[in-house]
Formats: sequence, structure tokens, C-alpha cells
Amino acid sequence: MKKLSMLLLIIMVFALAACTANENAGTEKKEGEEKNSKKEKILYLNNESEPTSFDPVIGYDIKSWDPLNNLMEGLTRLGKDHKPEGAMAEDWKVSDDGKTYTFNLRKDAKWSNGDDVTAGDFVFAWKRLLNAETGSGAAFLGYFIEGGEAYNTGEGTADDVKVKAVDEKTFEVTLTSPQAYFLSVITNPAFFPVNEKVATENPQWFAEADSFVGNGPFNLTEWVHDSHFVMKKNDTYWDKKNVKLDQVNWAIIDDRNTAYQMFQKNELDVSAIPPDLSEQLMKDDKVKIDDQAGLYFYRFNITMEPFQNKNIRKAFALAVDQAQLVDYVVKNEHKPAYGYVSNGFEDPSGKDFRETNGDLIKTDVKQAKELLEKGLKEEGYEKLPEVTLTYSTLDTHQKIAEAMQQMFKDNLGVEVKLASVEANVFATDQKALKYQFARSSFIADYADPINFVENFQTGHPNNRTGWGNKEYDQLIKDAKNEKDEAKRYELMYEAEKFLMEEAPFVPIHFYNQVSLFAEGVTDIVRHPVGYTELKWADKN
Repeated sequence: MKKLSMLLLIIMVFALAACTANENAGTEKKEGEEKNSKKEKILYLNNESEPTSFDPVIGYDIKSWDPLNNLMEGLTRLGKDHKPEGAMAEDWKVSDDGKTYTFNLRKDAKWSNGDDVTAGDFVFAWKRLLNAETGSGAAFLGYFIEGGEAYNTGEGTADDVKVKAVDEKTFEVTLTSPQAYFLSVITNPAFFPVNEKVATENPQWFAEADSFVGNGPFNLTEWVHDSHFVMKKNDTYWDKKNVKLDQVNWAIIDDRNTAYQMFQKNELDVSAIPPDLSEQLMKDDKVKIDDQAGLYFYRFNITMEPFQNKNIRKAFALAVDQAQLVDYVVKNEHKPAYGYVSNGFEDPSGKDFRETNGDLIKTDVKQAKELLEKGLKEEGYEKLPEVTLTYSTLDTHQKIAEAMQQMFKDNLGVEVKLASVEANVFATDQKALKYQFARSSFIADYADPINFVENFQTGHPNNRTGWGNKEYDQLIKDAKNEKDEAKRYELMYEAEKFLMEEAPFVPIHFYNQVSLFAEGVTDIVRHPVGYTELKWADKN
């Protein structure tokens, strides 16, 4: 009996030891593991709103293309010096006439699913960009490709588009004319390749994390719509040795005060500065200010009363005090905009475009009142039709809209209503000309003033005002075909003056990029023209 009791005791001791071993399975460290273990580098960012789409040719806005620029890449990528360098392309040759580029793709250029990135993927993607059925707002960017505009407008076929796969790793494109800025243009997400095999099997490959296939520094591993998304380092990326972050977590928080509170709690590594706290926080040594070529503005819809009348449009434009908006509402060292093209573009003589063309539409309350009266008489209005100013949901947009509402009341005696709309709905409805008077923004797609002035051509997808003018269209066409740089700039100067005289929009301020950075976060590259680069980012 004593022996049996002892045996049972031994069995219980072994059983207990086994249970303890199972509970600790996977948590115990092997000898030397703790010493060699490496803490994961996870960066916490805020995208502010849900990406419109991670389809490279559809997500034509900064909230889509900023993250997408780190999930994918094209033939070239902007480097730390903001100049284009080889990405999917290892090198390239240019024909003597400057029109044909032949790109040699890297042998180790891979998709995140392990497939080779091929020249055919670029042919597929670029023709898809230009296919009218795709419905890309960025299609116009491909008009410099021979046959591109004709195909997009239904006057040509896909076969007419001069892009081809010479072989699996050699891609060739022929342009309509030599373009000095071509290598910068194709860093834009609209020119990212698409895995033809994946897209053919699943046309919605870009819509969810589990079906997304990219070729950039990071992979999309999680996407809870309207909540957050997660990227992890891409082990198939050709230059993974230079990618220091293990993971990037993106929140979707549209209130900047909330985002700043998260930053204070170390829940975000980068935060925009709420306007109310600007004066206090701009002195913080955590603040970083980067240039950005772009404009914040309000579009008139000339297909809706009363903005079919040029004088009424100009009256509203002249009643806005951009300096007051920048100094007391927007803050953050933005520059008031009295023209369309932002600072930072030099003409052949070395002069800045904005300084040369000067202030084209600047606050003038007296003239604004006179033009409003003139416009009312021209249209036979006894009273101005009701005006509603619409903005997309974000606290900063609301504050600007409220300040403008007061300016129209004080300077014109006009009561303007305000309406707020969710960002994704807003973008779609603005394109469909559903708003009478609405906020907008433009961030340059490539580093040349033509990218600004081309947007207001008749029927251009970035126009969104219903305005059009044949004389203006011809100025843009002539500028695009002009090989003499001095003459080309003169045509662009004339085009901007023409546009601001017609006033299909009210400029508010030029952009910069002002953010608070947590200690230890380094090498996030933000280009004056281009999208945020996390490829070299680090966090210690």
C-alpha cells in the first residue's frame, strides 16, 4: 500500500510538471535568446480618412497615394534628394530625339506573392490607366504617351498606345514630345505596375488586405475599413536591406485634436498640429516643416446659379481675406495664395514662377461689392440666390468654412449656408458637380507648373467646376508642345492670368507639411512634389 501511494505521488508530480510545461510552451527563452532578441520597430501614423482606393489609378488623392506609395513602386522612385532614381527599373536608355525610353527591369523585382514583376505588368497597368472604362481621374497624366490621349478619349485603340514589352524584363515607351520631367512623372502612383495575372483572376484585388498584391517596401496585412490598416516589411522587396521598419500602423482619425492627444500618449509617432494649438506648438522642437507644392481652394460650380456669372464669382473671390485665414485660422506658417501655381518652380532665367506672375486675385472689399452689384444686374437678380458652401469632414476644413462664411456676411452682406459631407462621398459628388461652392485641394503630381494650369482645361477630370474656354485650352496645348523653355513658361504665365481673371475658384493658401515627430523617429521623407516615403524611415 505504501509502495502504491508512493507511485501515485510520482505520477502526480510528473503530470503537474507536464501541465506547467504546456502552459509555458512558446514563452520560455532559449539560452542566449533574450540577449539577441530584437525589438520590433513599429511606426504609428494617422491617415485622417479612409483611403478612397488602393487601386493605383483610382485612389487619386493624398489619403490613398501616401500609403500606396509605400506598398508599391514604379520604374522610378523619388530619392532622399527629391530627384528620380531607379526603382523597378535598374537603368534606362533614351533615344536621340528624347522621345523613346527603354527601361531594364531588375532581375530581382518581385511581387509580394513571389511572382516576377515583368514589363508586361507595366504595359497592362499603363493601358488600364488610359482605358476610359477604368474611369481613372489620373488618366490625363498619361497623355504624354504617344496614342494615350486618343485611346482615353475614344479616338484611338489600346494598340495605338506606344508602350510595349520588348521582353519579360525590358519595357519601352514613346512620348509625344521630349519631356524634361518624364522620370519624375512616372514616380507617381498612377504609373505603378499591376500584376496582370492577379488582376485578371480578381479585378477587386486591391480592395482588401488578404487579396492585395504589391511590390513596394511594405505589404498590406490588415485593413479594417474606416478604422485602421497595417503594413509589414515586404521580404520580397528588391531593396529590403534598406527598409528599417518592421511595421507601420495607420489610424484613421479625422479630428486633429484627438490625434494630438494620441500623440501625447505615445499612441501616434507623428501628428498634425491642431490650429487652436498652433502658436503654442510651433515653438516645439518636435515640429518639422517641409515644403509642398499644392493649393487649398474653393471651387465654384458655374452650372449652378449664381456662379454662372463671372462678376459674382470674382466678387466672392475678392471678399475673402487669405491673410486673415492663414494668420488666425489655418496658421502653421502657410502662405496666403493670390494665384494658382505655388512657389518653388523656376523658369529658365532662374526666377520663381509665383514671384514673376505676382498677385492675381487679392482681397479688395470695395471692388467685391461693385462686382456683386454688377453681376446681380447682369442676371436680373433682385436678390442673390441662396448659396451653400460645402466642405469635407475635418475640423480644419470646418474652421476655414466658418471664417469664410463670416467674411461673406461682413464684406458682401451675403448669408452663406454651410454643409459638411464625409470625405469619400464628398470627392465623388464634387466630381459629379453636385455642389454649388465647395472646398478643394490640389497637390502637384509632378514638378512642373503645367501640372497646375492643365487642370482647368475643358472637361479635365481635375476641373470639377463646369468651366471651360477654348482660348485657355489652346494656351495649354501650345505650352505642352513648345520645346523652347522660355516660350513655354511665357505661355504658362499667360494661362494662369487668364484663369484667375475668369475666377472659377477662390485660392486660399499654399500648402506646406507641418507635423510633430516623436523622439527617435527619423528619415521619413516628404517631397515638395510627391508622396511620403517610409522606405528609409527609422524608429529608435
